[in-house]
Amino acid sequence: MSLVPFPSESRVRWRRLDVPGREDARVEQTAGGWRLTGQLDVEEDGVPARLRYRIDCDDAWRTRAARIEGEMDGRPVRFELAADGAGQWTRDGHPLPELAGAMDVDLGFTPATNTLPIRRLALAVGASAPVRSAWLRFPELRLEALEQIYTREAERAYRYRAHIEGDGEPFTARLDTDAFGRVLRYEGLWEAELATPGDPAP
Repeated sequence: MSLVPFPSESRVRWRRLDVPGREDARVEQTAGGWRLTGQLDVEEDGVPARLRYRIDCDDAWRTRAARIEGEMDGRPVRFELAADGAGQWTRDGHPLPELAGAMDVDLGFTPATNTLPIRRLALAVGASAPVRSAWLRFPELRLEALEQIYTREAERAYRYRAHIEGDGEPFTARLDTDAFGRVLRYEGLWEAELATPGDPAP
């Protein structure tokens, strides 16, 4: 079964499972595709962060722009990214060749961006696909390319794997979603407290 058509407007509230943290996020349909916005407060490695983001995607869920701003440990944070939808990226207008080939932005502090490849790939149950993302590593707040694999293990469950440079073993986690592909539980990290509109009957 394919994913249910995405609602024109929806909201999710998540809480972190391993450290203090909460996020309110929204997805809205726009004239050109989709917009994700969110605001979160989290404390990672003893460092408090308050961040906001806005991600604009085309109608195929390919990232075209992303803005991240706020503060971390009292210091200002700001990233302004743009993508052409074909794998080329810039920051503040300057090319980022190290991100070439990335189709999605992946913000390491939110499960919202997992929905982008889930929607874009529309995998059948049992299928897998590689993903190259423009990853904002958190809490380091460093941009780098990240090679990932998404496997749709069940109707509403995905296995996420990432090969993080410098780590010995690949990172892996189960993502439980709703019928729209929004993450309701990110194994060990996040759990939804509120998701609107209501999930349709299976």
